[in-house]
Amino acid sequence: MLDREAIAARIPHTGRMVLLDRVIEWDAQALSCGTRTHLDPHNPLREPEGLPVWAGLEYAAQAAALHGSLLGGGAPRRGYLALARDVQPFCEHLDGIEGELVVRATLVHADPAGAIYHFELACPTRVLLTGRTTLMYAKETA
Repeated sequence: MLDREAIAARIPHTGRMVLLDRVIEWDAQALSCGTRTHLDPHNPLREPEGLPVWAGLEYAAQAAALHGSLLGGGAPRRGYLALARDVQPFCEHLDGIEGELVVRATLVHADPAGAIYHFELACPTRVLLTGRTTLMYAKETA
């Protein structure tokens, strides 16, 4: 579907901060992305001890932003992760997980001010992180 370059054109991130490698599938309600950036020793979210599971919130926010961009015609729109709720981690670090991670963002609600998404970060054998994110869009300037 979409590769890393196409994803980068649709979210307001650049360089190594583009954490998603590919879109696996998407429709009006949800988007699934694959990534191996958790294995990159230069991942910008990595700490000295490794890549904490909490970095998965940024993966989820990027998946939600990408979904919103695809629904809105593809133009990147600046926004902010305003709230994370019901977040449940099922591991401590992501960098020890072999293979591709899958990020799934499912739209719960959207309006002109922002959107709420349920998310799940998983590897082939288990779920790693779940929760809900609220994204607020930056005001458009003239």
